[in-house]
Amino acid sequence: MKRILLIALTALSLCSCSVLGSIAWNPEGLASAAGKAATAASISDEMVVELCRQSIASLDQQNVIDNGAYTKRLAKVLSGLNELDGLPLNFKVYRTNDINAFASGDGSIRVYSGLMDVMDDEELTAILGHELGHVRHKDTKRAIKNAYVASAARDILASAGSYGAMASALLGDVGEALVSAQFSQAQEYKADEHGCQFAIERGMNPYSMYNALNKLNQLSDGQGGSVIAHMFADHPKTEKRMEKMKKMADDYMAKSSK
Repeated sequence: MKRILLIALTALSLCSCSVLGSIAWNPEGLASAAGKAATAASISDEMVVELCRQSIASLDQQNVIDNGAYTKRLAKVLSGLNELDGLPLNFKVYRTNDINAFASGDGSIRVYSGLMDVMDDEELTAILGHELGHVRHKDTKRAIKNAYVASAARDILASAGSYGAMASALLGDVGEALVSAQFSQAQEYKADEHGCQFAIERGMNPYSMYNALNKLNQLSDGQGGSVIAHMFADHPKTEKRMEKMKKMADDYMAKSSK
């Protein structure tokens, strides 16, 4: 309950006191906000899976899904991979020039053709292993919680009569959280390690994750507000991730040579 009140107070602080005094609050809107805040505080793994499933279905409708060469290449790269810790996996390619990929908590992996255009098979394998790492470590759950908290705050604003239409237009969804989720540095390190190990286990170059990060870091320069630039905006941290992946590959090579 303290967390719910904190969310409410945070949202209310966005408005000036003089404005608040003249607003007629919509009880249904406030109830919706409280419900979402409570959900964010207690969201279960089962709820994450269902929310992801619904959001992926919506994203699939919004995007052009490839049924040709890109999909065949992805199937080849991920041959034999059908589940992760008992979670069934499904793969699709979105036809777009954007450079991105994401794995959802329901086992859906979506890869952008723009990413496949700039990555070789080994680098692509490492990137997908990275995304699967976020699922295995349940980082997606945190992203969805954040989406719920944001939506709860917006619902509080939407409950104010004159702000209803504006706030409704700002409502985010879980799909956005999946596509452009921002994870902590520690979470990214763990996902990078998972991507490196994933590539090694599939017989790829141990430096695949390092090479992929290096390429993405270079591509982010001059990309403005693109997804990839947003993900790699902090170059010092990205370079630290690259250093860690190079060391991990070096250590693997050293052990293998003994």
